[in-house]
Amino acid sequence: MNKKLFVLLVILMSLSLIGLIFVQSFWIKKSIDSSEEQFSSSVAEALNSVTNKISERETKNYFDRYWSAVDSIGELKGTQLTNFFFIDRDVNSNEILLYEHGILEEDYGISSTFFDSTDVADTTIIKNYTSKRTTSIFKEDFDLEGNRFRLNPIQRVEKIGGLNKMEEAAMEEMFMVHAKRIPIHKRVSKQEIELLLQRELENRGIDISFEYGVYSNGLPTKIKSKRFKYAETNIYKSPMFVDFEGISNFDLLISFPKKKRFLVQSILGLALLSLLFTIIIVVAYSGAIYQLIRQKQISEIKTDFINNMTHEFKTPIATINLAVEAIKNPKIIGDQEKVLRYLQMIRDENKRMHAQVENVLRISKLEKNQLDISKDRVDVHDIIEDAITHVELIVDDRGGYIHTHLDAERSEVLANEMHFTNVIVNMLDNAIKYSEEAPKIDVFTERAKNYIIIKVQDQGTGMSKGVLKKVFEKFYREHTGNIHNVKGHGLGLAYVKKIVEDHQGEVYAESEKGKGSTFYIKLPLI
Repeated sequence: MNKKLFVLLVILMSLSLIGLIFVQSFWIKKSIDSSEEQFSSSVAEALNSVTNKISERETKNYFDRYWSAVDSIGELKGTQLTNFFFIDRDVNSNEILLYEHGILEEDYGISSTFFDSTDVADTTIIKNYTSKRTTSIFKEDFDLEGNRFRLNPIQRVEKIGGLNKMEEAAMEEMFMVHAKRIPIHKRVSKQEIELLLQRELENRGIDISFEYGVYSNGLPTKIKSKRFKYAETNIYKSPMFVDFEGISNFDLLISFPKKKRFLVQSILGLALLSLLFTIIIVVAYSGAIYQLIRQKQISEIKTDFINNMTHEFKTPIATINLAVEAIKNPKIIGDQEKVLRYLQMIRDENKRMHAQVENVLRISKLEKNQLDISKDRVDVHDIIEDAITHVELIVDDRGGYIHTHLDAERSEVLANEMHFTNVIVNMLDNAIKYSEEAPKIDVFTERAKNYIIIKVQDQGTGMSKGVLKKVFEKFYREHTGNIHNVKGHGLGLAYVKKIVEDHQGEVYAESEKGKGSTFYIKLPLI
């Protein structure tokens, strides 16, 4: 894939994901805001309903006491009846309209205990008015000579009533004026407020704990819950005992300590579902990006691997061809010494190519778990000494050394001797290849509880932190400007990692650019 196209795709996918996350976050925030707005509206309705019911209950109590007092008064102190009459005659229809309205005024002397107050006079003047309205229509009948001889009633409507709406309103206002002089704790109780608040809130789907308080002109009263605290925010209030002029001296305040949790829980299901899908998308996106980048890296690594393999096969093939051509030369074929030398060259180069092919096949079998690794009791120190013999000629040829410091008092492990020898050889070979000058290698062993630690330390070129993270990956080789400056194909350390992990061990490295590298192998002891 073209690098610019790849970068463009990654940017577009990233922007889409960021946009999706932003939209989801915005939606969750709007949902919480909407839920809070609905919550506030429901609380306001509940508070208004509670204050109205308390006011209505107080007014009803006064009216009940009023009618009870009137019924128990016995004889009236005085009565007065006033009648109004209205008569109208229709000549055309011979009908007479008679309207009669009588008002009966009844005066009561009611004890001052009616208002439960010692500040009023001994008696309270209360008058009752009863209204009687009668509408009658008569029709005149005449004889043959045109003389009226009788009146026939054809319609009669009679209405009797006590207090009308205006009169009730007047009495209610009177009760309000008196009630203002009574302390708030005698007008309403904590139990009544708690019961009404709980009922009204539950009716509106708000089933959480609350705290309340009644304030008079901004000052607290005795009517409040134990844990109520006044705060400027998260407080809802509604006026209580509002008079006919819309003025109130009292406010009912309510707060919800667990309001945030309630609001979050109200949208928690959808929010969690949304979050789950967002996480799935993020994980899928991250996986896709990782795989794209990984495939791109693998593609580049494989290209490097093919280039390295081509280079490393090209030299032995060219050497073999030259040796074969030399042997075919009539002048050479008769020289047995030269023929044997060329045959040895052909054998050596063939072994070299065979070894490279075996490394590739070995890694492939390891990945498919097809490599049969049988384990026996072996001594790590013996394996190290054996591995050193495989490379010491190369080290001596370059003027270097391999020093051993085998200090572990226990060194027996359960391992495959052949594969584990190859592991140590690969690590030593790696140290030799990446030493620009004479290889200077030290091999250490030490015991750490029930483990033996093998340490291979060189003084070569070292690695950067970025290279150190990838050094055990298959096909990976550090770019140094010239891809063939160090022979290999990036399989040695990958093979080491696979074999060590198959032996229930660990392998890791420490390195600093220009100061050499140290590779560690940690294996369980028998």
